[in-house]
Amino acid sequence: MRKRFSFELGATDGRARTGVIKTPRGDIRTPAFMPVGTAATVKAMRPEAVRETGADILLGNTYHLMLRPTAERIDRLGGLHDFMNWQRPILTDSGGFQVMSLAGLRKLTEDGVTFKSHIDGASYMLSPERSMEIQRLLGSDIVMCFDECPALPADRDHIAESMRLSMRWAQRSRDAFGDRPGHALFGIQQGGLEEDLRAESAEALREIGFDGYAIGGLAVGEGQAAMFATLDYAPAQLPADAPRYLMGVGKPDDIVGAVARGVDMMDCVLPSRSGRTGQVFTRRGVLNIKNARHQDDPRPLDAACRCPACTGYSRAYLHHVFRSQEIISSMLLTWHNLTYYQDLMAGMRDAIAAGEFARFTREFDEARAEGDIEPL
Repeated sequence: MRKRFSFELGATDGRARTGVIKTPRGDIRTPAFMPVGTAATVKAMRPEAVRETGADILLGNTYHLMLRPTAERIDRLGGLHDFMNWQRPILTDSGGFQVMSLAGLRKLTEDGVTFKSHIDGASYMLSPERSMEIQRLLGSDIVMCFDECPALPADRDHIAESMRLSMRWAQRSRDAFGDRPGHALFGIQQGGLEEDLRAESAEALREIGFDGYAIGGLAVGEGQAAMFATLDYAPAQLPADAPRYLMGVGKPDDIVGAVARGVDMMDCVLPSRSGRTGQVFTRRGVLNIKNARHQDDPRPLDAACRCPACTGYSRAYLHHVFRSQEIISSMLLTWHNLTYYQDLMAGMRDAIAAGEFARFTREFDEARAEGDIEPL
C-alpha cells in the first residue's frame, strides 16, 4: 500500500489539464467531481451506487459530523470510511463555511469561532486545532485547513482582514496536522475578487506548504461572470504541481468553465439536491420532471445516459413517482444527476487527453443551446 499522497500531472490542453491524485485508498482521476455526503451519506444513494456513477472520492462535512453523531463516536466505530461503508478516498471540509453561515449564532475571534448548534442550541468552539482533531478522528484522506469565508459582495478592507486571518489559521492548521503519511492537507486561497489579495494569499500558502490548494471564497453570491474573471488568474497563482480544488461549484457550465481555467477538483450538493426536487441535468440542458408535459412522455430523461433511471424508466413514470412523492423518485433522479456529472468529467478528461477540449466545450454549449427539442 502506498504510504504517501501524491499528484501526477497528465495531459494539458490550454489551461485545462488531467492528472491522478494517488492515495492509499485509491486513485482520483482529475478533473474530478466529488459528490457531497454531508452527514456520512449521499442522500438517496447507496455507496455502491455512487461508485457506479464513476465517483472516485466523496466529500464529508466536519461541522455536521461533529454535531451528530460526533467525531469521537465515528472514531470509536472505526472511522468514517467504515462507518459509511465507503472504502475509497474521502475529503472533509473544515467546517469553516458552515460556521460562518450561522450569522447571529456565532462569535469570531483570533482563536476561532464560538457558535450555537442549529440542532439544539448547544455551544461549541471550532478552531484550527479542533478542526484538525475532528478530521483526524474521522480519518479523512484529504483534510482542509480551517478558514473564514466571507460572503460577497464585501468591502476590500473586510476581505483583506478576513484573508489574513485565514492565512494565520492556515499556519496553525499545518502545525496541528503534523506529519500523517497517507493523508493530505489542503490550504485554501482567499481574497474575494481582488487579484492582489489572492496573490498575497497564494504566496502565504506556498510558504507554509500544503499537499494541495483550494480556491475558496467563490460561489458565494458573486455570479458566474465574476467567478470566471477571478478564475482567469487564481489557479495560476497556485503551484502547478499540486491539485487545485474549487470549492462549492457547481452547475455544469460552471464546472466546464472552471476546468478550462485550470481547476482539477470540484464539489457541490446541486446534483443530489436537484434530484430530490425534480430538477434533472441532461446533455441538452435542465428539465423539471414535475412539469405536466412529461406525464405522457415515453422517452428516457436522456437517451445517451447509462444510468438506471434512463435505461429502465420513462419520463412519464418519473413524473408520476415524483408527483406522488414516492421515495424511488429521489433515488432515480439523484442517480441520474450524479451519473451525468461523472460522465461530464470523464468526457472532459478524454477531450483534454486527445487535445480536443475546445471541440468538447463547443459541442457542450451547442447541445445546451438546442435544448430538449427531440420529438416524441
